[in-house]
Amino acid sequence: MKYVLYLLLLAITIAAALSAYTVYLYGQVGPFDSAQTFQIEKGDGARVIAAKLKDQNLISNDLVFLAALKLKGQGATLKAGEYEIPPHATIADIQKQLIEGRVVQRKFTIPEGRTGFEIIGILKATEGLSGEIKYIPAEGTLLPDTYHFTLDEPRANKIAQMQQAMNDVKAELWENRQKDLPFTTWEEAVTLASIVEKETGVARERKTIAGVFINRLRQGIALQSDPTVIYAITKGAHKNEGQGPLGRRLLLKDLQINSPYNTYKNAGLPPGPIANPGKDALEAVLNPEKNDFIYFVADGTGGHVFAKTLAEHNKNVAEWRKLRRSNK
Repeated sequence: MKYVLYLLLLAITIAAALSAYTVYLYGQVGPFDSAQTFQIEKGDGARVIAAKLKDQNLISNDLVFLAALKLKGQGATLKAGEYEIPPHATIADIQKQLIEGRVVQRKFTIPEGRTGFEIIGILKATEGLSGEIKYIPAEGTLLPDTYHFTLDEPRANKIAQMQQAMNDVKAELWENRQKDLPFTTWEEAVTLASIVEKETGVARERKTIAGVFINRLRQGIALQSDPTVIYAITKGAHKNEGQGPLGRRLLLKDLQINSPYNTYKNAGLPPGPIANPGKDALEAVLNPEKNDFIYFVADGTGGHVFAKTLAEHNKNVAEWRKLRRSNK
C-alpha cells in the first residue's frame, strides 16, 4: 500500500513539474533582439505552423505551442498572412498575434490626378505585390487613395479594388449633384473633374475652378485648359493613354496640336478624362461654386487669381508674367 502511495505521489510530483515547466516554456521570452518576419501560407495547419516557428527559433517547443492552442479551443484559429514578430516574444505573445490576425500592414498611395499609365507604374514598382498587369484600365476609372495589401497579393486585385472604390464614390455623389449642370453623365463629370484636378493642387480652389469651367460650358466658350493639351501630347507618345508630365513648359505651338483633347481648339469637354480624379474633385464638379468668373491664371504662390472680364484677366496675366520674369 505504501508503495502504491509512493508511486502516486511520484506521478503527481512529475505531473506538477511538467506542468510548471510547460507554463515556464509558454511564457519564456524569445531569443531575438529585433523583430522577425514570419509567414503563414494559406492551408498551413497548426502542426505546420508550429514546426515553422520552431525552425525559425521563434519558439523553443512546438509541442507546448500545440498543447496551449488546443486548450484555447475551436476559436483559436491561426490566420494566414505575413507577421512581424516583436523582439523577445513569448509563445503566448505569438499565439495571440496569430489568432488575432495582426498581419503586416503593407500599403501604397495613388495621388490624385495621376493617369492610368502612371498608376500602373506605381503598382509595378510596389514591392510585395505579385502578378503582371496586361492592360491599362480606362482613364478615370481608378480612385486615388491609400490602399493596403498583403504580401504577394495580385496587382490585378488592387486594380479591381480601385475600380470598385470609384464605383462606390459614384453611388455616393451622383444622385446628390446639382440638377442644372451642363453635362448629363457620370463619365462627363469624371472628365471635368480630371481637368479640375490637374489645374490646381489647392483644395480650397477646386469648387471655384469647377465653377469657372461650368460657366464656360454653359456659354459655349472653349475650356482652354493646358492639362488637356499636355494629355494630348503625351497620348501621342503612347497608344492608349496619356503618360503624365510633359517634362517641359507648354509652348504656344503646342496649343495648335490637332487633337480632340485640345480644349483650345475644341469647345466643350474632351472625349474622356485626362487623369483619375479624387473624390474631392468629383464633389467639386457635381456641386460647384456658383460664381461669375470666366478666367483664371496662376498667382505665383501655387494658387490662382480669378477674373470676370477679359480686360481684368489680361491684367492678371501681365502680373503673372512679370512675376515669372522676376523669379528667373
